Amino acid sequence: MSDRQESGQQESGQQKVPQRRLRPGQRARIRVWDRHTGAVRTVSESRDRLYEAPNWTHDGRLLVNGDGKLWLLPVDGSEPPREIHTEGLPDVNNDHVLAPDGATVFASANDWHIWEVPLAGGTARRVTADDGGMHFLHGVSPDGQRLGYVRLTPEGDNWWASATIHTVGVDGRGDVAVTTDPGPADGCEWTPDGEWIVFNTEQFSTTPGHAQLARVRPDGTELAQLTFDERVNWFPHVAPTGDVAVYLSYPPGTTGHPADLPVELRLVSVGAWQEPTTLVALDGGQGTINVPSWAPDGSAFAYVDYPSDQPARRLP
Repeated sequence: MSDRQESGQQESGQQKVPQRRLRPGQRARIRVWDRHTGAVRTVSESRDRLYEAPNWTHDGRLLVNGDGKLWLLPVDGSEPPREIHTEGLPDVNNDHVLAPDGATVFASANDWHIWEVPLAGGTARRVTADDGGMHFLHGVSPDGQRLGYVRLTPEGDNWWASATIHTVGVDGRGDVAVTTDPGPADGCEWTPDGEWIVFNTEQFSTTPGHAQLARVRPDGTELAQLTFDERVNWFPHVAPTGDVAVYLSYPPGTTGHPADLPVELRLVSVGAWQEPTTLVALDGGQGTINVPSWAPDGSAFAYVDYPSDQPARRLP
């Protein structure tokens, strides 16, 4: 979800939403973790543009956002990011997902709607309707027919008064509420077999901000909590192989998914969802791994960290 939600400031769809920028002395590094070796390599690094949220294409490229635009770069780092030229697409945030056909991108924009645009560039099409909600995309069903998104229904300045998981057809029809508890919930995406939607939610906790991972059937049944620890867990991404998932883990006491904290990327077995392994400790959070970023064969995943000449801030 866009980092603007963490500010608690609401703006209308007609107003310009400031883009997140790098702080003085800060870098955005697009990186890849290799499952076979456990090694991490840097694909691209910038001190000028804040990149976020990699997706991994079928043909070996990474899709990221930065400065309100979408960018592509080869996963081997042989070329710098190249802007995808689109017509009619408002400034986008970090919520973008590739369709199974490999040729289409669905992206959330700062008008609070979900848009469809060709990966090769071209004219954008708005998917979601003006229905009183704010729409933040996180998943596409394996058959490519439905989108999973977080629906915010603000009350005054409280954006998080209701944050529920919904699905909607790629044609914008057939909106379904998968969760009804006001949550907040976020980060919803299907498992590769299409049987479950995994996400993070606060509904199992009495402590505000204490998000844990959960799963639910796409029809809203069999809701179950998956993680049970003191850390704040967000954005579960199940590998295409279906056996493991990576997720973002914040320090205890975090509220929401803010930027520039000491966070961890953790790997866990999908069979048990217990005893996770910390793969990487990094400076980041918001923008690091908001969306699915596994390689199509499950051999690696991409993420972004934000090292700085100054250390990441700590929670009080």
